[in-house]
Amino acid sequence: MNKEQLMDLLPHRDNMLLLDEAELIDGKAYGKKYITGDEWFLKGHFPGNPVVPGVILCEILGQSVCVCLNGVIDDSKLPYFTGLDKVKFKNTVKPGDMFETKCEIIKVREPFYFAKGVGSVNGKTCVSAEFSFAIVDKDQH
Repeated sequence: MNKEQLMDLLPHRDNMLLLDEAELIDGKAYGKKYITGDEWFLKGHFPGNPVVPGVILCEILGQSVCVCLNGVIDDSKLPYFTGLDKVKFKNTVKPGDMFETKCEIIKVREPFYFAKGVGSVNGKTCVSAEFSFAIVDKDQH
C-alpha cells in the first residue's frame, strides 16, 4: 500500500499519517517510515541530536498493524489505542533512518484487538511492544 491507499484505510491525515508504505504478508503487517529530519516531532526532541520519540514509534506500530484490518476499518470506524504493554526501547531512530515495522494481531475480542509488533532500523530492533486498540463507530466518540 502506498500513502494514498493507506489514507483509504487509516483516518490519520497530514502530520499524523506516519507510514509511507505498508503491505500484508501471511497475516503480518510490514510498514516503512523514512525519517527525513523535517518531521514536526524532531524540532525539539532533541536540539542538535534529533531522536524520534518513543511514543511516535509506538504510534507507527499502531498504524502499521491496522493494515491487518483492511475491510474491518471503514469510513464509519476509528481505531483507538486502549493499551501499551511490555514496551522496550533498544536503539534510537534518527534522521536518515528507514524505520521498518512487523506487526500482527494475536487475539480478538471485538471491538478489542490485541497485537504485538517490532520496529527496527537496518535489522536492529529499536522498539518492541504488545498493544491493544478498539475499533469503534465514529459517532460513539
